[in-house]
Formats: sequence, C-alpha cells, structure tokens
Amino acid sequence: MNGAESLINALAEHGVDACFANPGTSEMQLVAALDKQPGIRAVLCLFEGVVTGAADGYGRMADKPALTLLHLGPGFANGIANLHNAQRARSPILNMVGDHAASHLKHDAPLTSDIEGLATPVSRTFQVSESADRLAQTGLNALAASLHYPGSISTFVVPADHAWTDIAPPSYQLPAIQRVSEADTTITEIGDQLKAAANSCLFLGGRALRAEALHQAGRIAAATGCRLVTETFFARQSRGVGRVPTERLAYFGEAAIEQLAGIDLMVLVGAKAPVSFFAYPDKPSVLAPQSATELTLADAESDALDALTRLADYLGAQDNPDVVSEFAQYPLREGHIDASELGKVIANRLPENAIVCDEGATNSLGAFLLTANAAPHDWLTLTGGAIGQGLPLAIGAAIACPDQKIIALEADGSGMYTVQALWTMVREQLDITVVLLNNRSYAILNIELSRVGVEAPGPTALSLLDLSNPDLEWTNIATGMGMRALKVDTVNGLDQAMSEAMVTTGPLLIEVLL
Repeated sequence: MNGAESLINALAEHGVDACFANPGTSEMQLVAALDKQPGIRAVLCLFEGVVTGAADGYGRMADKPALTLLHLGPGFANGIANLHNAQRARSPILNMVGDHAASHLKHDAPLTSDIEGLATPVSRTFQVSESADRLAQTGLNALAASLHYPGSISTFVVPADHAWTDIAPPSYQLPAIQRVSEADTTITEIGDQLKAAANSCLFLGGRALRAEALHQAGRIAAATGCRLVTETFFARQSRGVGRVPTERLAYFGEAAIEQLAGIDLMVLVGAKAPVSFFAYPDKPSVLAPQSATELTLADAESDALDALTRLADYLGAQDNPDVVSEFAQYPLREGHIDASELGKVIANRLPENAIVCDEGATNSLGAFLLTANAAPHDWLTLTGGAIGQGLPLAIGAAIACPDQKIIALEADGSGMYTVQALWTMVREQLDITVVLLNNRSYAILNIELSRVGVEAPGPTALSLLDLSNPDLEWTNIATGMGMRALKVDTVNGLDQAMSEAMVTTGPLLIEVLL
C-alpha cells in the first residue's frame, strides 16, 4: 500500500464515513485511495465553501467529523468563511489538505502558499505529515482533536510524495478522547444562587440545546422559576411538540436588552455571555444587565447534559418539566406571501424529525417562532454570520441523516454565495427541499443602514443593497443544475407546493416571491 491508502483506511476504521471534496492534482493519490475504500462516501462539491459548509452540517447532526479534501492553500482559503461558521458552531471537522511534494516546495511553484497561516485561525490543531509511514497516525491525531467535546476543527497537510510513496502496513492508534465535567462545588453554588434569585435565567447554547439537555433545563425551570433563554444563533436546537420551549435572544441589541431587563442572575450553559452582533453609535455592546450576577455552569467544552442533570437533581426537581410544546395548526389567509404566512405554512407542513437549515435572514423569523408548536424537529442557524452557509449545511445534514427530510430556508442573496450546492444536491439525490426566499434585496442591510445613522441613503448606497436589475430567476438557476423547481407567489400556491414536497423524496427548489 501507499501512504494515501494507509491514511484513508485508518480513518475509515475509526468511524470516518463521509468525505466532501474538491480535489486537485496534488490530491490524486488520495482520490485513488478513496476509490478503494467503500466505507467512506465521497461527495464532490464544486466550490470549497460548499465542501466546508457541508462538513459543518454533517458534524452538527452526526456529532462526529466528516473529512474534507481541499487543494493546497488556495483551496483551503476558499473554504474559510464556512469554517469560521463551523468554528462558532463548534462542529467537528477533519480537514485534509493536499500540498506539493516536500522536495518541490523549494521551487516556489505557483500554488505554493502558507497553508499553516491560512488554517490556524480556524483550526484547533494543525499538523503536517512527517513521512509516508506516519501519515495514518497524523490523520488519527487530527481525528482525535476534532472529537474534543463538543467538537472542533482539525487540519492536517498531506505532501503529495507522502501519499504516493509505497510503505509497509503501519501501526497506529487513535489517541484517547476525554470529556470535562464540572466540579460538585460549581453545581451546589449555582443551585443555591438559583434558589435565592428573584429573576434568573439559564442562558443556553451548544449541546445544552439538545432534547435531553433541554429536558433537564426544563426540570430546573420548574424547580426555580428561571427562564430559559438561548443564543441568537445556535448550532442546533431540538424543538417542537413534546420538547421544552425556550426564548431565543433577540438579534437587535436594544430588543435583547429589553428582553433581559431585570435579570438578577444569568447562568451560562454551553454559551458565552451575550453581546450585540455589531456595534452601533451610542448603543451598548453588552446585553445582560450590569447588575446581574453571571455564573458559568458549563462552558462550551464542558459536558452540558451532565451539568444540567446534576443541577436538576441537586435542586430536587421533579422528573418532568412543567412546560412542553403542544401542537398547533394555523389558519392561512389568501393572497400574497409574507413572513408570517410563510411561517404558518412551514409550521403546518413540517414532518416529524425534519431538519431545518435556516439562512432565511429577514424572512425566516416568523417560521422559527411558529414552528415551536410544529412536529418535533431540529433547527440549525447561521452561527458565525458569514453568509453562504445554508445550502451547504443542508447537504451535510442530509448525508448525516438520510432518513430525515431537510428544509433549507435560504435568502436569495445568501444563496448566491454557494449556489453550486444545488448541483451536489441533485448529483447525490438528497432529500432536500430548498425554500428560496426571494425579495430581490439584501433586506437586512437596508435595515442596518438606518441603524448606523444613514438617514437619507443615495442611489449608489441603495444600489449596493439591491438584487434586481437583473432579477435573479431561481427556478432557472436550479433547473440549469438539474434540480426540479417551481415558483410560487401566493399563500395557497406555497401551501400546495410544501404539501407535495414534504411527502415526496428528492431535491426540490421552491422559489417564494415575497
């Protein structure tokens, strides 16, 4: 065998079963090794931002890393925006980056670049293979680092000559992976403070938003009267009928400040203390009341479920929460589609165990709020604010959970960043319904323009936020990539389209004119 085969076989042996790839010449031995390894599903993506975004979606749903295959420094650089998002989501991702043969680097060929300088800001660990014989162990070291709770990004570089060199079957092992639990004193201190507080909240993020962890948070709320508030942009939240409901922190700072007003104790669980997404003139950045006490029950790298369970038990909480979501069906009005009617249709039609990948920007909040009473589902958001995440995220979720319906709520402007994802959805015949929200505008930026104090924007400013002239025809874009697509502009039309989409399988784009 050669070094590439030893690496790919070792990763497959230790649970890696998906690879999102956009390879080049320096990765051809790795491509050939993937061809010989049936345990890893190789998925071609036409842009590295799709590769890394898909790996993010896979990691969020599978709780283990997918492998990415990226072409030298420029290929890695193309994927950095969605690695930024994945880093904020604390998704496990294993980046495999091809490089020139070690002997070729001294010649400074056109694709030679500082891969370490590019990778380090978005990677927990970075390694370069030392030799063909050690390549498999390098990969397993990176795999173990990516599995550090709750997940992280690990990047390793494969010089081309390490991949093609023939070697004897190597010995290797996966390093130990540990999980951190909070001390008993932390549990008792916070329990006592919660019992004494007049207006407290658990501020939840990360793994604290999974169904079982929310169940424990609901027990704590029943015992203490605390509120359950979540990050504005979270990696994954279990929601719907039978799940414990939460408050999502408002996006705009002044609304969030009002929402948290009067809080005297904020307990952080899997999340940092909330701050404003951006700075604005004469508006505060810190959102919690200055008078509130902040305590950390479990930081992002501590076991949130364990901490919540132990806290609920310390409080003597009842076995079941007082409040869980109940099903609601919403009557529809006729006529033009707005954010509210969009939300009603999605809530009414959402199938059980669906996964919603939300990059709908200004038009998806209604859908989020109304689906609190829909069938049980998971909701994934744009964690790092780098748009172009939603469509790739849906690919990864679909590969990780092939028996669950994926709904990608996608804004028109954001969708153009990684439009190549549509092609991969069709090629892999993934069960994804893209609900493309077309308002022909960067609508959120029109709002932000006024919030930073621009009272009378001129034609140049407005043109930079306008996505018309020419209009983006999304049904044409989708069909050009082989995807079935339809366009709706009425509530009844949207309801009929969603009704059909939720009971059929395969990729579909519904362009919603708003």
